Amino acid sequence: MAVVSMSETELARVGVLGEVSAGRLSADHAAGLMGVSRRQAFRLLRRFRDGGASALASRLRGQPSNRRLPEGVRAMIMTAVRERYADFGPTLAAEKLTALHGLTVSRETLRQWMMAEGLWTDRKARAKPIHQPRGRRECLGELVQIDGSRHWWFEDRGPPCTLLVYIDDATSRLMHLAFVCSETAFDYFRATRAYLEAHGKPVAFYSDKHSIFRVTKAEVADGDGITQFGRALHELNIDIICANSPQAKGRVERANKTLQDRLVKELRLRDISTIEAANAMLPGFLAEYNRRFAKPPRGLKDLHRQVSAWAEVDAALTWKEERTVSNSLTLQYDKVLFLLEPSEFARSLVRRRATVFDYPDGRLEIRYCGRLLPYITIDKLPHVPRPTPVVGRKELDEALGEAKAEQARRDAEGSMSATAGTKAVVDECEAALPPAADRHHAAQAPVVPRLPKSEFADDRLAAALAFVHDQHVRQPVKRSTSAPVRSGQANHIFGTM
Repeated sequence: MAVVSMSETELARVGVLGEVSAGRLSADHAAGLMGVSRRQAFRLLRRFRDGGASALASRLRGQPSNRRLPEGVRAMIMTAVRERYADFGPTLAAEKLTALHGLTVSRETLRQWMMAEGLWTDRKARAKPIHQPRGRRECLGELVQIDGSRHWWFEDRGPPCTLLVYIDDATSRLMHLAFVCSETAFDYFRATRAYLEAHGKPVAFYSDKHSIFRVTKAEVADGDGITQFGRALHELNIDIICANSPQAKGRVERANKTLQDRLVKELRLRDISTIEAANAMLPGFLAEYNRRFAKPPRGLKDLHRQVSAWAEVDAALTWKEERTVSNSLTLQYDKVLFLLEPSEFARSLVRRRATVFDYPDGRLEIRYCGRLLPYITIDKLPHVPRPTPVVGRKELDEALGEAKAEQARRDAEGSMSATAGTKAVVDECEAALPPAADRHHAAQAPVVPRLPKSEFADDRLAAALAFVHDQHVRQPVKRSTSAPVRSGQANHIFGTM
């Protein structure tokens, strides 16, 4: 038995025409129910009686469209696509065919033609990338995955923030957690130092391709190809490995998903809405989490190494930049001008590169070959134009917050300057006018007092203002509030301008 495909409208007509054939429904009512004319209803009824329900199926189904393009046009278009646009997508290929060849075809039609000839693959038919699972490392401390998870951790009780997560690959054990405003190098400096204090130095950290861990190609050409965090880990003899996809570091990604559920609810139950309070409760939460979800390692050896000199750790986990010492023993860093203490050693560093140590706790040191250089801050440079920032998705909220705060500060300064300037102008004008007690006597005097010598560049405008002042002095009491200024008076006042 052949299978006939029918639409819902055609199936509904089968029921209506069956009622008409049984005599339980008139043709007029059937036409109204089917939404066709009375004559079309009789045509359909005749087809139904002759061929049954299958005769009501559209006879155009499965047949070529009457509006299809001729085969010669299709051959011409596909020849051009194969020769010049074989690696183009249907949308771009259709645009180029119209612009360069004068061949107009819709992108959907071209998509079907390219799929039929194997030049394009339907998105649904494309093979999805396969990410095979990777086995755990054998020992604790061999590989520690790190990531920052930005989320509404406090829900509507506070702004979004970032949770820095350190998780061991061998055991799925949360090694360290820290709430921060955003994912920055200084925050990773502080979190990594806390990790080293608690566990020691691991073999390697496993991260994503964030700019904190990996430089871009443009930066490689200008610098040494290593970030500040990567340089710090190198000095501590810790490797940093960047994953090629989120699936490659799935251990920390799945932990983030779990934390975004469980930790959010814990913060809600304890009514915590600040980063400080959240960091205070993290040790207890971390211990309970590891008790429930941590796995035993296959190897019993702990590969963490003890830290021998914490001074070296502090010196490594800092932001370092080199600056050239000028002839006047000054150097600039972060819009601030520093003056080195004039000593024989400092004078020998003219035109040499000194290193600025910017610590996460706010301290700042200037050193040359490890030797500390005393300095004083002599000037700040607030008007140095700031370059256009390049931020990622995770830093966008913080960048916008800083931009709003900076705009509000500039608006406040501008408003205060404008108010002070207006007040100064008003005070100057009031000082230029004669005292109020002398205005009545000045009206009777034979000599009309004038304004002091004007500083206006245009003498005609100054003369017009003096004339207005004369009228004000001569008539201090009688003052009309409704009489308009006639055109003749206006011409007399400003005719010389």
